[in-house]
Amino acid sequence: MLTTSKSPSVSLTNATPPVSRRALIGGGIAGAAMLMLPHRAAAAPVEWRLALRNVHNGETVDALFARGGAFLPQGLAELAHGMRDWRTGEIFTMDRPLLMLLASLRDRLGQPGNKAFDLISGYRSPATNSALRSAGGAHSGVATKSQHMLGKASDIHLPGVELARLRAAAMAMGKGGVGYYPRDGFVHVDTGRVRHW
Repeated sequence: MLTTSKSPSVSLTNATPPVSRRALIGGGIAGAAMLMLPHRAAAAPVEWRLALRNVHNGETVDALFARGGAFLPQGLAELAHGMRDWRTGEIFTMDRPLLMLLASLRDRLGQPGNKAFDLISGYRSPATNSALRSAGGAHSGVATKSQHMLGKASDIHLPGVELARLRAAAMAMGKGGVGYYPRDGFVHVDTGRVRHW
């Protein structure tokens, strides 16, 4: 039987693990999730915050999504809402490594935690992805199996930071795909395989 916890956070560590089989399995899952957090997040009271402004509808979100080695469901939900497919309203659980990648990228560029990325595209439903690809043709830059449809990609700009510098910082991190769209004014980052275009 599954039980739900009323705890405000999803713990990634278990200080005093019981010896039950369920606890051992849970500990293994928690350990795997802990590996997703960058090393500095393992020691409290490190906080992971991400701020975004959707350029299409002007909505903003500034969410604390992890603290001291634990993901915070409220912050994750706020970011999922803020990064939803703004065309259809569909909300999708965003990839946690992507959220950490964006926060790390902002930090790498020496920007404060409340500095908002301009979000051009976050989650993209299959219907939206197909419509964008059809409208732009095969060379639109919209992939048929886009990481956006998996909640693993975002198209961003960081006000006050040159686009070429944003791209260089993202590439230097070596954490996934980086696409450069200077004509359209954004950089694509995702947590798929490492590649660039």
